[in-house]
Amino acid sequence: MEIISLIAAYLALGMFAGLVAGLLGVGGGLIIVPVLAWLYSVQGFAAGSIMQLALGTSLATILFTSASSTLAHHRRAAVHWPIMLQLAVGIMLGGWLGGVLAEWMGGPLLAVVFGLFELSVAAQMVWGSPPAPHRNAPVRRRNVLAGGVIGALSALLGIGGGTLTVPYLVWHNVDIRKAVGTSAACGLPIALAGALGYILVGRDAGNLPAWSTGYVYWPAVAAISIASVSSAPLGARLAHRLERQRLKRVFAVVLALLGLWMVFSSLLNGGFLANSQSAGISI
Repeated sequence: MEIISLIAAYLALGMFAGLVAGLLGVGGGLIIVPVLAWLYSVQGFAAGSIMQLALGTSLATILFTSASSTLAHHRRAAVHWPIMLQLAVGIMLGGWLGGVLAEWMGGPLLAVVFGLFELSVAAQMVWGSPPAPHRNAPVRRRNVLAGGVIGALSALLGIGGGTLTVPYLVWHNVDIRKAVGTSAACGLPIALAGALGYILVGRDAGNLPAWSTGYVYWPAVAAISIASVSSAPLGARLAHRLERQRLKRVFAVVLALLGLWMVFSSLLNGGFLANSQSAGISI
């Protein structure tokens, strides 16, 4: 793949991820990670570090995407800041743990876990049951504990946590639009803790491409972030105008297809993780 085509692919990925981030309150990692894994294989990166690089880079881009999305939702008074700050305490601790677990698990297993997670999220979005009407907003202790779980899983999977935070808040009868806005804000501590974790655990790793720090590849971060920051506010505007159930179902189909792709690509002959026959290119 030529450098111009590669940069165009990063920019297109960022535009779509930012739109999804603003629309559904997710960081975009569910889209970014599998596409980055494929692009990295095309670039000829070492197969053993592709998934860690995709996850760490995804979290670094989410830092910028979430900031843009959070600002857009805050302007519409759709961020529940007390709950967000309580969740953030656990998120910062859990985010570091997730980076350590990702290094321990290795690339192929991470790909399978990520694919299965995408399939479970898709199923929840389509068939998930509504919350009980008597359930109250979550209390501080529960938010801190939930934040730890969300932070660890988000860092492990390279996502902004929206696929965990939004269902958690909606389950406690937080208004769906405030749940989306609060989830977007929670992406900030998730991305910060997670990206730092991947930088630290990957600082002594071998076979990393040029222009990377640990498991964060900066050319991809720059291109994806520039595009996603510009498109996230559009997604936030759409979130307050469009019928959400239909959009959720469409997004669930996309997640299911990506999840199946990740699982089968990693199980059948190594898929994009076995990049020995890929044409190498590095920027």
